[in-house]
Amino acid sequence: MAAAVPRISVAIPTYNRAGFLRQTLEGLMRQRHVPGEFEVLVIDNNSKDDTAAVVASFADRSPAPRYILETHQGLDHARNRAIAEARGDILVLGDDDILMEPDWLAALTAPLVGRSASRIGAVGGEVVPVFPDGLPPWVAEWHAPLAFRADAGPLGPAQSPMGANLAFPMHVFAKHGLFSTALDRKGTALFSGGETDMLRRLRTAGWEIWFAPEARVLHQMPQNRTTFRYATRHAFDSARSRVVERGVNSMGYLVSRFLANVFKVIAFTVLGLLNLLVLRTGSAKKALVRAWRSCGYLYQIPRTALGKL
Repeated sequence: MAAAVPRISVAIPTYNRAGFLRQTLEGLMRQRHVPGEFEVLVIDNNSKDDTAAVVASFADRSPAPRYILETHQGLDHARNRAIAEARGDILVLGDDDILMEPDWLAALTAPLVGRSASRIGAVGGEVVPVFPDGLPPWVAEWHAPLAFRADAGPLGPAQSPMGANLAFPMHVFAKHGLFSTALDRKGTALFSGGETDMLRRLRTAGWEIWFAPEARVLHQMPQNRTTFRYATRHAFDSARSRVVERGVNSMGYLVSRFLANVFKVIAFTVLGLLNLLVLRTGSAKKALVRAWRSCGYLYQIPRTALGKL
């Protein structure tokens, strides 16, 4: 007898991005899957815009998205709510601002229904940033596509796909727990790392993490995500996230990172000011963003060592 086709749950956590969400849902409605094979969950994390109305406007489409309000603020709270609500055998997590081709879902989940499925803990697809409002040259190097390999297969231990395009067999959550809400993006705060922590836990337990290059999505980056203010905030919070992710069990890491970043703050600040003096504003911004990233380490390391977030 042929094996049963696994049911897929696609979950889109969202917060105040109704316009982008509408485009993402349009892409999901065009997926080349037999109706009934997958469901769409929209996890609204306390949006103040017309997110609920956008979801309701797709009520006559197939599959009609299911609207779920998650009042605990934070991306990983929304992800964990998706795990609780999903009815499928495979959970696909996507951002609310991604664009995809009609074969995206099939390509992303194919490894989880193939002969290698029994050893796979997660599958990630390529994430290609696009800039509808343009890309300032000074910030371009931080927005390269994440393309790890040319064919579908396992990734190395230092390679982690992005949370904007990830699929998991549901059974791994029952065995290894939910996403860590200590590593959470809340509102405009850019704390992150929940997916990196989850992938590391799965690897530690012996699961392979795969990459599916044909499961490509376009990740929309509007103008407000290419500003100096956003870049510095993201750098600061991502450094803090990395410290929390590593935790107090690695005191050697904490001490070495603290000492290294004392010197980096000084060096990058001086470099940034020198570039400002000669009117090289792009180079100055890059140096000052790196300095602010080091400030994130210096802020968070003592807090983590003392058991604080």
